[in-house]
Amino acid sequence: MTLAVRPVVGRRAKITALGTYVPPQVLTNQDLEKMVETNDEWIVSRTGIRERHVLEKGKGTSDMCAEAAKKCLAARGIAASEVEAIIVGTVTPDMMFPSTACLVQEKIGAVGAWGFDVSAGCSGFVFALQAGVKLVESGAHSKVLVCGADANTRMTDYTDRTTCVLFGDGGGAVLIEPCEEGEVGFIDFVHEIDGSGGPALNLPGGGSLNPPTHETIDKHMHYIHQDGPTVYKFAVRKMAEASLKVIERNGITGSELGAFIPHQANLRIINATTERLGMDPSRVIINIDKYGNTSAGTIPLALQTAFDEGKLKKGDLVLLAAAGAGFTVGAALLRWEI
Repeated sequence: MTLAVRPVVGRRAKITALGTYVPPQVLTNQDLEKMVETNDEWIVSRTGIRERHVLEKGKGTSDMCAEAAKKCLAARGIAASEVEAIIVGTVTPDMMFPSTACLVQEKIGAVGAWGFDVSAGCSGFVFALQAGVKLVESGAHSKVLVCGADANTRMTDYTDRTTCVLFGDGGGAVLIEPCEEGEVGFIDFVHEIDGSGGPALNLPGGGSLNPPTHETIDKHMHYIHQDGPTVYKFAVRKMAEASLKVIERNGITGSELGAFIPHQANLRIINATTERLGMDPSRVIINIDKYGNTSAGTIPLALQTAFDEGKLKKGDLVLLAAAGAGFTVGAALLRWEI
């Protein structure tokens, strides 16, 4: 196979370390049976989810990011003070401002770093990741921390049986640094947004359009609102399209990928994308049964699963892909250099 690596001006970037975190509290399908009209068989057959983690009271998304970041930096063997920039993909910030990146910077002691949040729904991590990659490729920075995490249970309506079974809390962090001589690292990406999909998946209350009032609370406007069939159709179509586009324009096929790390929203979406790619299912990383949909947290958590199971080997071609609210879709192709 000859990989047609797209040109990068200046240097290349790679992932050098990974860390993840999920809260200790677990919410099983059996627990949900006691809360809403549903059952384990229905949930598993339609989503593939068996349990999910729930962030404890008094903690926020920044706490999960900070814990993951500490593990990531420990794995790399560097101090937080060496981090130059922090980018956090999330739709569940601790508060409207300051940014989650600011809170993470303080909690890990990354003195002198700057950063910002990226709001792209379930594509938040891959969007934030590409921003970090470009900061390193440009030469602006040499150590960029990219986090993806969400506390979805904080915006889940547990009286809505169609959505409350889907979501969990968790996330992860990666460190982006320049490649060494002979390494490839990040190769290419395809990202897209489609604002016409906004009404199909959103949280309508709490922003400048619908600030919090008794009325917005009574109307459950501070919870996730989802048109399931519309979201499903978009995710199946666009995750496959973005994935195929990024690998085909780099001269490879799905069968040549060492690992496919898809967003863990629904097992049927993952399987449909896998079929379109023509991939060996054994190379597709799936952990939705353990964590549910953690939005921007799913891909770093799946990377950790792949790494722990020995399914990520140095030199492997790896494809990341996600679709989420917005609508958003993103796919990234890289060589694993750890």
